[in-house]
Amino acid sequence: MKRWSPVGNALALIAALLLLWQSLYWWAGEVALASPLATLRYTAKLIATESFDMHLVDTLRAFAIAYALSVLIGLAVGFWLGFDRLSGDALEPMIVAVYAIPKLTLYPILLLAFGLTLSAKVAFGVLHGVIPIILFTLSAVHNTKPILIKTGRVLNLTRFQMVRWILFPAAIPEIFTGLRVGFALTLIGSLLAEMFASQRGLGYLLMNGIGLHNVDLIMSVTLIIVVFAASVSTLLLYVDHRLHRRS
Repeated sequence: MKRWSPVGNALALIAALLLLWQSLYWWAGEVALASPLATLRYTAKLIATESFDMHLVDTLRAFAIAYALSVLIGLAVGFWLGFDRLSGDALEPMIVAVYAIPKLTLYPILLLAFGLTLSAKVAFGVLHGVIPIILFTLSAVHNTKPILIKTGRVLNLTRFQMVRWILFPAAIPEIFTGLRVGFALTLIGSLLAEMFASQRGLGYLLMNGIGLHNVDLIMSVTLIIVVFAASVSTLLLYVDHRLHRRS
């Protein structure tokens, strides 16, 4: 019975959201919302079009590259700052301050640097996702048990060996939490870039629907994004909980 309880909870949540959606539709009307059934029908038609494949592939490509760069840069910088206490103590407040800056204010600078290209979307996605990964990795290294660090030094491990064999295995639960947060923020950054300065992608489709006041298109694209983000985030959250239970 316990094995099926998460599935039951998920189904109950979906049912509650659909009921809320339908209630809002009855209250607001077709001018503001489309019904769940109408949205599903329109989504099926939208997915079947060739132009949708182009937009979807463009968004997934930009997001995948941005997330991969966020993970690589975030882990590298996080381990460096966590391993080197002096650098970490000096740069961590600066990184936190940069993270507090509204990212949209920096987007014009990225447009001047990269133009209306894939690179701009990737850069904006990385700008959103890399800092949380850095901070979580740094914190994870700082919270590693000192006895493990001393053991590595006694064994005369190099810095790379220390990270590979001691710091990374010990810090993986907290690091994975950073990767989970970075996933969501990188996706947001990539979509925002498409919404404000792009001619392709799901973000562009969403803004196009808003400009044309096409409620069906707005609801369908939003549903696709929410389903994708919620599905992957749920899987990552499950893995995150398993890692923390084992630690």
